[in-house]
Amino acid sequence: MMNAFSYIYLIPLIPLLTFLFLGFTAKKIKEPLSGYIGTASLTAVFGLSLYTAYKYFFEIGLVNGKYQPVTVMIKQGWIHFTDKLAIDLGVLIDPISVMMLVVVSTISLMVHIYSLGYMHADTGFSRFYAYLSLFSFSMLGLVLSSNLFMIYIFWELVGVSSFLLIGFYFEKPSAVSASKKAFIVTRFADMFFLIGILMIGYFAQSFDFETLNSPATYNTIQGWIAHHQIASFMGLSVFTWALILVYIGGMGKSAMFPLHIWLPDAMEGPTPVSALIHAATMVVAGVFLVARLYPLYFHVQDGYALRVVAVVGAFSALFAAIIALTQEDIKRVLAFSTMSQIGYMMMALGVSGFSGHEGLGYMAGMFHLFTHAMFKALLFLTAGAIIHAVHSNFMKDMGGLNKYLPVSSAVFLIAALAISGIPPFAGFFSKDEILTAAFEYNKFIWLIGFLVAGLTAFYMFRLYFRIFFNKQTHYEHPPHEAPYSMLTAMVFLGLMTIISGFIPFSELVSADRMPFHSAIEWGDPLVIASILMGLTGIGVAYLMYYKETNYPKKVASAMGVWYQWAKHKFYMDELYIFITHKIVFDRISKPIAWFDRNVIDGFMNLLGVTVEKTAERLKVIQTGRMQDYAMYFVSGVIAIVMLIVYFR
Repeated sequence: MMNAFSYIYLIPLIPLLTFLFLGFTAKKIKEPLSGYIGTASLTAVFGLSLYTAYKYFFEIGLVNGKYQPVTVMIKQGWIHFTDKLAIDLGVLIDPISVMMLVVVSTISLMVHIYSLGYMHADTGFSRFYAYLSLFSFSMLGLVLSSNLFMIYIFWELVGVSSFLLIGFYFEKPSAVSASKKAFIVTRFADMFFLIGILMIGYFAQSFDFETLNSPATYNTIQGWIAHHQIASFMGLSVFTWALILVYIGGMGKSAMFPLHIWLPDAMEGPTPVSALIHAATMVVAGVFLVARLYPLYFHVQDGYALRVVAVVGAFSALFAAIIALTQEDIKRVLAFSTMSQIGYMMMALGVSGFSGHEGLGYMAGMFHLFTHAMFKALLFLTAGAIIHAVHSNFMKDMGGLNKYLPVSSAVFLIAALAISGIPPFAGFFSKDEILTAAFEYNKFIWLIGFLVAGLTAFYMFRLYFRIFFNKQTHYEHPPHEAPYSMLTAMVFLGLMTIISGFIPFSELVSADRMPFHSAIEWGDPLVIASILMGLTGIGVAYLMYYKETNYPKKVASAMGVWYQWAKHKFYMDELYIFITHKIVFDRISKPIAWFDRNVIDGFMNLLGVTVEKTAERLKVIQTGRMQDYAMYFVSGVIAIVMLIVYFR
């Protein structure tokens, strides 16, 4: 099997070489050649990823005509700490890594094709494609990593790549500020991630995912915990805390509350970057990380860490959905929508078990990751086409675009129906599985997910109606449809949004690697309620926004202070500024700085001044005259002799 996937290294290597080539030749290779080179390299990666998926799911994994998942580990020794503990360089091929290869390569290729039109005539065209290649290399390396330290290396490379892409327009202060904000917040979370990695390595004596997820490892850990051989804090074992620390790293990357504040500002980057970061790459890295370590999360100390994942995910989903209701910038609406949907995925993992119906949450979370990638990338790319047409991000500058942008309107509608959970579009199938799993786990968490489903349908169609219908805005320059390169990517993702929900996902990806059959029971009250909730959200949005009315102002006025809080994102940015400036800087950093300047530096300066003054006093004995030195010498000898005689 290792020989069957001997080409796997080419998948991350091709975009890396493309990045180096375009990076070193950015000033020599002009548009559009650099775009064609980047797109060609991603086309090759896309082809290899599809080939890998076909070979894995339909050739290697077939035993006597039935699919049985296998794990292929290809690794090379690198750093050895002890006989057991080592860091290897390797590739892990299993159902979720193969699925992620398809997702990342598909979205990245569509963004490359789309950007040929969107970034046309931009002065940083070649640099943009170099950054895209670096980002693709980082994400592909992350999903193929065989151990925690390798995934951490690529995790940080993803952070660097996002910093470069978010701050692509570095001449804009707002873009620079947004890139720094994303970098600092995610690095803060990654500090906890690294501590968690070190703790896991110490107690489990391994960093390899294959070893960590084996029954022998978590049974040993459970035995240690049971016999109090691992210290506890606040009732949780050190190993449980290690898993929570790893999850905090995922919270930063996936913009979970309260580490979500970088996500809306990341919209300062070009719109294709928003699609790449918010659809299938950076923000789902946290979901992938929890899924990669899922057996540990589930088995260690009765899954307490997994409960944290469920609660944080559910709260983040609701929190972001409420904020999305009030935003006016279409990209920020989609950004908070992403946060909400990632919360849905985390919630699904958190409510999941291992076998039978209990394993539904894990499968549903991974399924939603797959379907969400398609329709969320489509939403962002279509938003880019709209912005490209009207030269504004704000809904107040739009309206009546349906007659100007018919293709964009159609694909946006498909994506909006999908994210709203309306059959037969992809989002319905994965969302319904999540709600079913949540209902079996905890009715309150299910209720949150159910409410979020209605809010999602409402704010998405608030967006759709206000952009394409509502008022008939007078445009100084009549809007026109996007170039063919942009439309090609949008139409392809529209088709994927329609068909991807019909993939028998539970027969390919599951928590215990064993396929199981899962189908929508159309007569199930939960399914009917879910569909009705989505239709209700759409219906309310239609009444309020299909035509220009006073209803939105009346509702906003009736909500009063709550509407203002939601519109200002519950003042989370202001809270962080208060904490950092008034508490950290003024109450902690300034006293430390004073101590450093006046005590530490003062002491060192005192030493320097003392030496200097002493030297000033002593330098008078350096006269350069022989008779003075002879006198000092004789005087010294006489003094020494007198002291010897006296003390004897």
